[in-house]
Amino acid sequence: MSLVSWAHDVAADKLAEPLPRRWAHVQGVARQARRLAGVPGLDAELVEVAALLHDVGYAPDLAVLGFHPVDGARYLASIGTPARLVNLVAHHSAARQDGAVAGLAHLLDAYEDEQTPERDALWWADMTTGPDGERLTFIQRMTEVKERYGPEHAVSKAIDLSWPERLRAVERTEARLAVQVKNAD
Repeated sequence: MSLVSWAHDVAADKLAEPLPRRWAHVQGVARQARRLAGVPGLDAELVEVAALLHDVGYAPDLAVLGFHPVDGARYLASIGTPARLVNLVAHHSAARQDGAVAGLAHLLDAYEDEQTPERDALWWADMTTGPDGERLTFIQRMTEVKERYGPEHAVSKAIDLSWPERLRAVERTEARLAVQVKNAD
């Protein structure tokens, strides 16, 4: 079984039935990640696997701390998932800033934030996919999240705090994707 198939099965098992909308989002994030196949110097398979697993910490049976990046990372580590994948899940989409707003950032200290093209690509895939799996621009996605939660919610405050870092990750990934498209012409 391929790593992608394994990740799909794990995520489906944990999310499809109890959280169908979250599962739709995860599948959309994985579709976005697949668009990165062929980007020079990028491990697109790793990004797709991380995309499939990035929100597994929302699963009701895994949501111990209520901080899904760490709940997901803890679960993945407990089943022997490679450390790099565990770390990508722990630090996806500005998790450090989300944790800071919630007073939980210290929980991420156990996981390396690699700050690589793969990390940027995972953030990009997540932040350009809507809650139902539809492709959105970064601005559309951040606006949607903030409207859904409201301006005073911790999630909205974390987005405001981390906006520049999120945007830079998206821009770097879109630049890499543009080079790949240009090279294909």
